[in-house]
Amino acid sequence: MSYQVLARKWRPANFREMVGQEHVLRALINALDHDRLHHAYLFTGTRGVGKTTIARILAKCLNCERGVSSEPCGECASCKEISEGRSVDLLEVDAASRTKVEDTRELLENVQYAPTRSRYKVYLIDEVHMLSSHSFNALLKTLEEPPPHVKFLLATTDPQKLPATILSRCLQFNLKNMPAEQIVGHLQRVLEQESVGFEEAALWLLGRAAAGSMRDALSLTDQAIAFGSGKLAEDDVRTMLGSIDLGYVYRLLEAVVQGEPAAALDVIRQMAEHAPDFEAGLDELISLLHRIAVAQAVPEAIDNAWGDAERIAAAAVTMTAEDAQLFYQIALNGKRDIALAPDPRSGFEMTLLRMVAFRPMAVVDESIGPADLKEVAPPASAEQAAKEVGAPVKKSAEATAGPGRLEPSRPAEPEHGASAAAEQAPGNPGGQASPPQGERGLAALTPASWPQLLDHLGLVGIVFNIAAHCELRSRQERQLEFILDEAHSSLFNEGHVDKIRLALENYFGGKLSVTIESGKVEAETPAQHTERRRQERLQQAVAEIEADARLQSLIARFDGELDHASIAPLE
Repeated sequence: MSYQVLARKWRPANFREMVGQEHVLRALINALDHDRLHHAYLFTGTRGVGKTTIARILAKCLNCERGVSSEPCGECASCKEISEGRSVDLLEVDAASRTKVEDTRELLENVQYAPTRSRYKVYLIDEVHMLSSHSFNALLKTLEEPPPHVKFLLATTDPQKLPATILSRCLQFNLKNMPAEQIVGHLQRVLEQESVGFEEAALWLLGRAAAGSMRDALSLTDQAIAFGSGKLAEDDVRTMLGSIDLGYVYRLLEAVVQGEPAAALDVIRQMAEHAPDFEAGLDELISLLHRIAVAQAVPEAIDNAWGDAERIAAAAVTMTAEDAQLFYQIALNGKRDIALAPDPRSGFEMTLLRMVAFRPMAVVDESIGPADLKEVAPPASAEQAAKEVGAPVKKSAEATAGPGRLEPSRPAEPEHGASAAAEQAPGNPGGQASPPQGERGLAALTPASWPQLLDHLGLVGIVFNIAAHCELRSRQERQLEFILDEAHSSLFNEGHVDKIRLALENYFGGKLSVTIESGKVEAETPAQHTERRRQERLQQAVAEIEADARLQSLIARFDGELDHASIAPLE
């Protein structure tokens, strides 16, 4: 008897023998056991995950002579004919080779006739997305309302190419790629039954190379058995697949962590002697960095499938979590760019050199607490720093309380004699005393006192904005003349003059004459006064923060910089 390949010999004969796809099997088993059968099923997924196998098992379940159930007997004539591929009532069609509408019409001509021997006539159409649009139209009506003795089982690797009208008439099941753990477990059982010796590491190489496909895994296993003369050894499988020895990958990562590009290039030279697949080498490096990152985040979750849990744990200690993430991202980008390199080796080398070049030179040690820091003398006192930046010197209790305070000084309290019940209007955050009102206050109104007065007039919105950019040019008795900064006069109108005049009359208690003309200001406007005071407070805040001893200790220890843009004075 001729040799039968493992992928065919170990094809599951019933749902119990299936590996993975539990979410699909559960739905089908319940439907079969409770007689809730649909007339059309669509199985989607990548190659080798079990689409056609599940469809054939479902056909057995439907036509088993012992009755419809989720466990076909496998011994009756119908089950054997389906298993051997000679059932006249199971019509398997490869849509890739029968794409014409004539082929579809010929296939459907006999739909109305009852099955020859079985309970149902089952149409299994593989790669159904390859049908032409006319073929789909010919299939559409029959697929929606087939005779009660007909079942359609469709399979495809590309469901996006199916018309929505077809998808809406089928129960759709999406088969998932199989994880390497499931593949390796199944290969172990198969090889034990086949009495083939193996090394577990070799099975992991095959499981990962299969990329989620059980059929590919069994085919690669067949090839590996032939390559290894009847046994599976890790070195033989690695040579066959062109995989990289993990020892090289560990040594490369150690050279990168130690910042030794010469050592990394030497390891790559040794790798090149074995004609490796450098793109596969990047895959191994990415996988290793992923396992290290997991070990750093959740140490108890270290994967020991390769028997190197201790080495992973040791590598996780030699680098920070930030380094692991950086190396991982660079390796991913390197895999994307390796096809653009002159040759795979140079692309691989550049990826490793990037890791060395872009690794930060200083890393914050989160284990260091405030108690571990040493006080250092500030470069200058707060008063000296303020003089250097041109800020007014303020000797307050906060400024002289010693190092360790990072908060800027607060505005000074009102001078002695100011009203204790100062108004707290929106424009008066500092609690300044209101200027005198009435005739006495009007006599004291000058271009210099105008900025302080504005905050007490109760103006809001655009009217306050107009007044804030006005300079008091002159005052004669009860006649006030203002000049509006021409740069801020675009929204000005005569209605604003009336509102400002009314606010001044209410404040001073009497009729006033107010004129506002647009022009070039000569004295300081309230807006300019506010901005000048803000800049002075900001400079004072910067000076006091820069003079803080503990901050200077942190900067000196970690080679840091002070972000001046983040400093704002307390209002």
